[in-house]
Amino acid sequence: MTGKAYLSISADVKAALTAGKAVVALESTIITHGMPYPQNLAMAKEVEDVVRSTGATPATIAIMDGRLCVGVSGEDLERLAQEGHKAAKASRRDVAALLASGAMAGTTVATTMQIAALAGIKVFATGGIGGVHRGAEDSFDISADLEELGRTPVAVVCAGAKSILDIAKTLEVLETNGVPVLGFGTDHFPAFWARESGFGVDHRFDDAEGVAKMLAIQADLDMGGVLVANPIPKENAWEASAIEGFIAQALADADAKGIKGKATTPFLLQRIFELTEGKSLVSNIALVKNNARVAGEIAVALAKVQAGKAPVRRA
Repeated sequence: MTGKAYLSISADVKAALTAGKAVVALESTIITHGMPYPQNLAMAKEVEDVVRSTGATPATIAIMDGRLCVGVSGEDLERLAQEGHKAAKASRRDVAALLASGAMAGTTVATTMQIAALAGIKVFATGGIGGVHRGAEDSFDISADLEELGRTPVAVVCAGAKSILDIAKTLEVLETNGVPVLGFGTDHFPAFWARESGFGVDHRFDDAEGVAKMLAIQADLDMGGVLVANPIPKENAWEASAIEGFIAQALADADAKGIKGKATTPFLLQRIFELTEGKSLVSNIALVKNNARVAGEIAVALAKVQAGKAPVRRA
């Protein structure tokens, strides 16, 4: 694949990939734009520890110093966390310009998928994917995440789509792009803070081994990405009706301030954090850790399938 000349892969991630062991990609906009320092640094380290607890190697991805960095850690991770909102928020359209300028950037779902695939990482854990924004029939505000899922062979483990989005339209675009939506232990598509959105999934799998076999076949067929929808833990979930009021207020505030484009999601998440007196952030961290755990389990199972220890049965 072209672009590998711009990759910088950490020693531990490179060793795991070379040995055919499990690796889980982690995005970095949650670090740069998700919460302030030093909470963001603590969260990033905790999520990496969750991945390690499953037997997989975490690979936090960011753009730094003119490189696509895979496995950001130590002083670089702290530097990224301290940069916070001063760092760019990199989607696919921004990558070449950011590499040329040497700027620091947190990577969105779309860009993390792109870089993960370039490095040979098959599983990626995030919070929630981007999607079709409410009012997109007028604004045409549709996240690049959805098209990336249709073309890039990476499994994205998430708590569904963010509740601030138009979930019905998001699922329609995923279908149009041929993206399988799997429910992990559920028949319902989750809505980030809520365990159910009112919509279903395409297929249900109740264990990591089943997902891994499906991913191996998806790769054999040379198809695109897969969305694994993993509901937020029950003890951290919100009722959809409860969070909807906060979302409506945040959307009204964004409209009043003229917030548009890629600034929308960070503004809405911050405003909902304020409106819920910080409770939404507690839920955010819980669901990211839960996704990291499931992604690690899937990555370990997939490594076994690919090593031939648990071969895929074909008719």
